[in-house]
Amino acid sequence: MSQSPILITGGVQRLGRYCAERLLDEGTPVIVTYRQERPAVDALRARGAIVLYADFSTEEGIWQFITLLRETTPCLRAVIHNASLWRADAEGVEAGRYFDLMFHVHMQAPYLINTQVRDLLEAAPEQLTDIIHITDFSSVKGSKRHSAYAASKAGMENLARSFAALYAPTIKVNALAPASIMLNEGDDVDYIAHLKEKSVLDVLPGPGAVWDGIRYLLDARFVTGTTLAIDGGRNVK
Repeated sequence: MSQSPILITGGVQRLGRYCAERLLDEGTPVIVTYRQERPAVDALRARGAIVLYADFSTEEGIWQFITLLRETTPCLRAVIHNASLWRADAEGVEAGRYFDLMFHVHMQAPYLINTQVRDLLEAAPEQLTDIIHITDFSSVKGSKRHSAYAASKAGMENLARSFAALYAPTIKVNALAPASIMLNEGDDVDYIAHLKEKSVLDVLPGPGAVWDGIRYLLDARFVTGTTLAIDGGRNVK
């Protein structure tokens, strides 16, 4: 029996690319989305991934992607909503534009995609099918400098619970909330120390920590409607 593909949105950079490569290592077919051509796109194509263009910054772009996805595959093993936009809050007229972008990428895209892939997930021959929302630790705590980001990630987490109830018992829907997983280009020694101090485990684990969480949720038979925290124990700091 051939395996159904797993869709990872925003799957050609950083965390998304790492998870796509681990799935390919296991022999699982992968569909990833990208917004800009870059060497990683060709590298994933060369490994056998299906790479689809998607612009989640507008409702029109989201619907165009959904049409393309449905033309590409008759079924899906899982959907991992990883596409994300990380920007600090803006001021003046830019504040509204930034909030709109966060809403489209973190909430509207997962919402509309979920509503349109239920039949693809239920058509998969695998016994288990999943939707996983990659949210953020800040969705619970909030953020003074990234309030639009945190609020839209909180909405994304709430959507996971709603779809878990709606799609049970045939599709499991969960969220995964990471924090301080990996570094960005330009992070200095002081900032690294600051991140490590936020957790009780005192490490920056890298993308493998999130992959472990995704692998767990994909395999778990009795877990839905929950949020798995991958944050090094920030809640007990």
